[in-house]
Amino acid sequence: MLMRKFMRAFFRLLYHPFAFAYDFVAAFVSFGQWKNWGRSILPFISGTRILELGFGPGHLQRFLSSRGLTLFGIDESSQMAGLAKRRVGAHQQLARGIAQALPYPNQAFDCVISTFPTEYIFDNQTLAEIKRVLRNGGRLIVLPAAFPKSGFLQWLYRITGESPAALNAALQTKLKEPFIRAGFDVQVEIVEVKSSQLLVVIAQK
Repeated sequence: MLMRKFMRAFFRLLYHPFAFAYDFVAAFVSFGQWKNWGRSILPFISGTRILELGFGPGHLQRFLSSRGLTLFGIDESSQMAGLAKRRVGAHQQLARGIAQALPYPNQAFDCVISTFPTEYIFDNQTLAEIKRVLRNGGRLIVLPAAFPKSGFLQWLYRITGESPAALNAALQTKLKEPFIRAGFDVQVEIVEVKSSQLLVVIAQK
């Protein structure tokens, strides 16, 4: 419990006053795989109007912008918004705000995506808002966790409490529960990438 509190405080600092160090820390803890992990959701994206929750420093926005998609993004960190706008350009439709109160009309998006979000993604109000802005048949795609195969990374993630020990059926069932309660049809995919396994949640309205 104490370690989890420490990690929450650490990530809040990293996402706000120390946002300038985010890329370095993310690259270090992932052995340089952070951007590749985020890009792994591409095959699950459907439609062309895409909203990213928690766009961070804008790497995924920049990657997806070359795919002919109409992109939007929302993030509550002003520091991250500044980094992202410098990376992708002022023309990108990035906004500051929270996922529990999305500033978009009903059925505005084909797909909502979120990579490595904090607990807000499981919040009832967050999921209600996502469902509201998705068109009928639209998808919410969440990449909540990566499971490194290397010994050092397994040890690092285990002591920080950021990653469970195994991708078992019980874990997948527990992960689905908040999305099912919110009225989504849910499936979980395990994606194999270099030295890691990724857990991807696909929740359809």
